[in-house]
Amino acid sequence: MEKMSRAAVLLAPGKMETQSFPVSSPQKGAAVCRVLLAGICGTDKHSYRGETLQYKGTANEIDLPFPIIQGHENVMIIEEIDPEGSRHLEFDGAVLKPGDRVTLCPDVVCGTCYYCKNFPNYPWCEHLQFSYGNMRSCNDAHRLYGGFSEYIYIEPGTRLYKIPDELPDEMAVFTEVMCVTWTPDKAKEFNSFSLEGFNFGDTIVVQGAGPLGIAHIIKARMMGAGKIIATDISDYKLDLARQFGADIVLNVNRTTEAERIERVMQETRGLGADLAVECVGRPYVVPEGLKMLRKAGMYLEPGNFVDCGETGLNIHEICSKNLRIIGMSNHSHNGYRPCMEMMLREKNRFPWQKLISHRFRLDDTEKAIQTSMTDESMKVVIAP
Repeated sequence: MEKMSRAAVLLAPGKMETQSFPVSSPQKGAAVCRVLLAGICGTDKHSYRGETLQYKGTANEIDLPFPIIQGHENVMIIEEIDPEGSRHLEFDGAVLKPGDRVTLCPDVVCGTCYYCKNFPNYPWCEHLQFSYGNMRSCNDAHRLYGGFSEYIYIEPGTRLYKIPDELPDEMAVFTEVMCVTWTPDKAKEFNSFSLEGFNFGDTIVVQGAGPLGIAHIIKARMMGAGKIIATDISDYKLDLARQFGADIVLNVNRTTEAERIERVMQETRGLGADLAVECVGRPYVVPEGLKMLRKAGMYLEPGNFVDCGETGLNIHEICSKNLRIIGMSNHSHNGYRPCMEMMLREKNRFPWQKLISHRFRLDDTEKAIQTSMTDESMKVVIAP
């Protein structure tokens, strides 16, 4: 009898239903995995709201090909795997077998273009094949390409990462989010005696205290940040920001922009923050973040992955303050194993168990996405 998989299908923005699909047997170099947990990412929320244009202005510009099965922050267990896939799918060279727990890098790249050859640690491929949970319709090929499903088909060329036995599913599901925090590492590359980039003891502002913001707070604290200032509209999220290492939290709904900028100046001897990171996913917060920076400060932009429109900037202020703005449209795919090992080492340092605020079954995926948009949620997961 043909094996079937139930999946939550986003038919169009704001319209979701559960459907069943046949589970293909793995072809050469491929695998089939059973999904244990799938996290809801900010990108999934954008797609549900109809904010679907990605990689604008590049050769990979795409408007999502509905219908799709979302979900790319996945913890999975291998059910079936082709011998060639067993030898080649694991990024760090481990031989995979049924029963192994794995996670994945969502992006499948060509490996031969200019960017793949010259920037091999980042999925900036000119000929991006597809992205799990995001850039391939469930009408295509083997259909099961997202984690909001009981099973997922793993194509040849995918980067899988074996999860350490000691790392619980509830922490492993946060791996991809932690990989996005390679932005402070990029800032560290600018470290110099002229005080550019990210230096030990620097003050960092994190705009947005959702999962991505919390991940940046964790990373900044481990990398030697001095004061960490977090902003958000939710007291619940700001309380968690404190628990994960933020020193100062500012509720945007109870302060003005001028008051927040002034507080940052007070905390930095009138200079401004050394570094700011945008983790809200909305363009309108960027001008405020830039005003919080000192001269030659650096602004990191990983949050606006989806095209959510424009905002007004006085370019002269960027010039006059010698600001550095670093856009990061993706994450380092060689960071998965280090992130998982870090979480194991720091298992008792941070309250990781508080990252998951809600857990839903597959049939309640739409409710899960709606819940993830509320002020009283952190990481919301689907457990098929």
